[in-house]
Amino acid sequence: MVEELANWLTSLMSGLPEELIIFVISMIPILELRGGIIAASLLGVPITTAIPVCIIGNIIPIPFILLFITKIFELMKKTKTFRSLVEKLESKAMGKSDKIKKYEFWGLMLFVGIPLPGTGAWTGSLIAALLRIKNRKAVPAIFLGLILATIIMCTVSYFIPWLIKMV
Repeated sequence: MVEELANWLTSLMSGLPEELIIFVISMIPILELRGGIIAASLLGVPITTAIPVCIIGNIIPIPFILLFITKIFELMKKTKTFRSLVEKLESKAMGKSDKIKKYEFWGLMLFVGIPLPGTGAWTGSLIAALLRIKNRKAVPAIFLGLILATIIMCTVSYFIPWLIKMV
């Protein structure tokens, strides 16, 4: 699904600089860094360019989520229009929080770092905020998770295809 969304967005933004495309894709929930790295590989962006652009794109929303999402959710829950959406988002995020609650730093790092559906820096930041994990613990865990996700996605998107071509 991530690859299909990355392909669709890449074609939608054709004509823009490739670095901007992968930067924007990396900022989007669900796609995040994974989608950015896949798109970078498909666009032929060198790995040395793709890594910093995708990491920065994925990191930009994180402080805002950690600092403001609980207040924003509180305000949104006061409106009839957004209450059910916020409750659904909170429920979905908290449904994935068991390991993070138990292992905190390591659980959050692995949650962000292992590229599975529904995981990543956005959801990890949301869970950290909802669980009230201190930012001095959450931020390094999320950043290390992004590094782990980068290694995994670069291996899948760049290294394995390179190996296959070499054979």
